[in-house]
Amino acid sequence: MEVVAVYLAVTLVLGFAAVLLKLPPLVGFLAAGFVLNWMHEPYLPAIDTIADLGVTLLLFGIGLKLDLRMLIRREVWLTATSHLVLSVAFGTGVLWAASLVGLPMITGQSVQTFALLAFALSFSSTVFVVKVLEERGESHSLYGRVAIGILVIQDIAAVVFLTATSGHLPSPWALALVLLWPASRVLRWAWSRIGHGEMQSLFGVVMALVPGYWLFSAVGLKGDLGALVMGILLASHPAASELARSLFHIKELLLVGFFVSIGLTGLPDLPILEIALFMVLLLPFKGALYVALMWLLRLRLRTSLLAGLSLMNYSEFGLIVVAMGVEAGLLGSTWLVEISIAVALSFVVAALLNGRGHLMVEKLALRLPKQPLSRMHPEELPADAGDAEVVVLGMGRVGVAAYDRMRDVHGLRVVGVDYDDARVRTHRAEGRDVVLGDATDLDFWNRLRRSDSVRTAVLAMHEHGANVTALDCLRESGYDGKVATVARYQDEVTWAREHGVDEAFNVYAGAGAELADQANRLARGRPLLPAPDTPQEL
Repeated sequence: MEVVAVYLAVTLVLGFAAVLLKLPPLVGFLAAGFVLNWMHEPYLPAIDTIADLGVTLLLFGIGLKLDLRMLIRREVWLTATSHLVLSVAFGTGVLWAASLVGLPMITGQSVQTFALLAFALSFSSTVFVVKVLEERGESHSLYGRVAIGILVIQDIAAVVFLTATSGHLPSPWALALVLLWPASRVLRWAWSRIGHGEMQSLFGVVMALVPGYWLFSAVGLKGDLGALVMGILLASHPAASELARSLFHIKELLLVGFFVSIGLTGLPDLPILEIALFMVLLLPFKGALYVALMWLLRLRLRTSLLAGLSLMNYSEFGLIVVAMGVEAGLLGSTWLVEISIAVALSFVVAALLNGRGHLMVEKLALRLPKQPLSRMHPEELPADAGDAEVVVLGMGRVGVAAYDRMRDVHGLRVVGVDYDDARVRTHRAEGRDVVLGDATDLDFWNRLRRSDSVRTAVLAMHEHGANVTALDCLRESGYDGKVATVARYQDEVTWAREHGVDEAFNVYAGAGAELADQANRLARGRPLLPAPDTPQEL
């Protein structure tokens, strides 16, 4: 227990230090791994189990929210495959050139070794990217969905590579996994009768680990892929979003172990650090290639930049590829430490850029050539707010409740904005005026055709970070009307009022006030007002 206490204390202190420095906590968690290594603390085997559990639940959660149709879009599969091929070719050439100038550890290696290293560095980290998107509340935005789709394609490529190089094919029983599709009907039926709370969370963990991870591993396939598949099979259930939210904090806590484990791989000496820094210098080329490919496939520069920035890191999969190279005798054992340092440094660089570069990207995109309307992606065409008096940003349950109350009770002209195409179509079918757009996109506000009638903007998005970014974009675009926002915690309410928001509404406190008003009307025999939906899903 003493070792566990040291691990927890160091991780908490360095995570807190990162927060005080206005850095993402994961930077502190990565540092904790290196500090524990430097302190010569005994290796804690449980850290690997914790990390694996976190990654498994992460992929299960992605599956619960994944739209398979996204994977067959050209901007996803073509970007992923083209980037993989071009990255390997470019990386091999750069490493070969570095060997000619005598870079330590590179000189004297074969072209085959260079190709293996380039392949290991071509992948982006699913764990890192999804965590960044969730913190921003932008996993359902267009650039977020494209980035996640690319990561899923890369995961599939990883499974193919591991199968091809492992020396043995999956078990013939792997064909029986198709039975999971009809079995998922039974599981969804059981899920509907299991209730909420801890039973639902336990159900999700069991689905991710047993028919997901364990079953796929048992037949010779990647267990993480099994968790993703199980999430996809269960995604059609009405409570899928609720389950994803209930697992969110469990997954976040377990992923701390993942980031700490990266730093525990080993401590670098000077030659190793030189190579790691050299690999970090290649990150801008990796990001630029993503941006160029997405631009050619009709995405706007802003979308391409944000997606490329989020994918501009190295993946934990690189550690697996290098470990296989070491086992096969193609690489020296020091390369495992080398790649772990490069992955860790790429996370730090990417965390800094993604944490502070959102509005910078927005402004940069406005100054660079724009995609012609004739070539623009359908989801990025200009929207029209018409003569609306109120704009509601985020059409989840709270946004819909606010929209309906202002339109039906107060008689205001309202337009909703959401970046989920399926949700927009549903609202339009139900008679609401909702436009497709990303409220965190500065260019969206500059392109939004609106009259001077818009007096109020309501920020009703689930993630506080998304509301913060949308507020910045509102102000930057020249909007000078009133702003109201929803918040889940008192510190978010305080932040909003300190930053010029006219009204910050605590959704939980507001639910209590609404309940009191309705109870009062009921006691006095008056007709009840149409009640807003429950605040459990924004």
